Amino acid sequence: MLLVLVVVSLVLLTDYFGESADSPLHSVQRGIVAVLSPVQEGASRVLAPVRDVANWVSGTLRAKTQRDQLQREVNALNARVAQLASQRIQNAQLTRELGLDQSIGAATYHPIGAAVISRDPSLWYQQVEVDRGSDDGVALNDPVLADGGLVGDVTTLNGSSAVVTLITDHSWAAAAEVLAGSGESGLLEPAVGSPNRMVLSELPSGASISVGQQVVTAGFTDPNHAGQGSLYPPGIPIGKVSDASQNGLVNQQQVKVAPLADLRRFESVQILTKPYAGQERAQAP
Repeated sequence: MLLVLVVVSLVLLTDYFGESADSPLHSVQRGIVAVLSPVQEGASRVLAPVRDVANWVSGTLRAKTQRDQLQREVNALNARVAQLASQRIQNAQLTRELGLDQSIGAATYHPIGAAVISRDPSLWYQQVEVDRGSDDGVALNDPVLADGGLVGDVTTLNGSSAVVTLITDHSWAAAAEVLAGSGESGLLEPAVGSPNRMVLSELPSGASISVGQQVVTAGFTDPNHAGQGSLYPPGIPIGKVSDASQNGLVNQQQVKVAPLADLRRFESVQILTKPYAGQERAQAP
């Protein structure tokens, strides 16, 4: 049967192409086309909406696939941008810590690097937890540096972690002095009602202090370690004078200080595990 059909097809094709335009086969072709053309046109119009719907569905699915792919690429790029931004911030913080190593000789106090592992949202300016503890040589009251300055001291401790109370906590205070000029010293405490500001008080009324001067630890004797000298080594940067009005100096013997460290955003710290090493002086506030 297949062979017969092939032979018949070849014969018809040969006759079709060999005959003139007026041959019977050409006439039959034109008749079939004339009859079926309106049917084809009508069917095309009837099926056009179906074809359009099919094309729309196909295009929508293809667009959805492309959208999902682009969204995945955007998410990956956003994650990379966030990672790079975090690395940039951390690099800047570590650079400032390196500057401290070089400026105050922090290596003398055997610093241990640690990472911040938790912050209490209700205690932004009071405490952070770090991933080093007594097993690493950390002790209570060890000073903690970060982001270019002193940020607090260790107040709670276990084997693998420690809680650092920040310098802006209401319980914190330390003797501090203003560099340059006469080097006036006083007691540095958090400002009441302003958790990201501090006040250096008990200054002489005639002190010559101006905005922008650096404030550093002065050192004082810790009653619990009377024979070991200062709890905070002298010379550690804490902040800069942000307001030194004559009225505040004359009437209240105080100036306002802005901390050097961004106390809400630092991610790494240095813990001075031997704060009394190499210290030659201690000063009471």
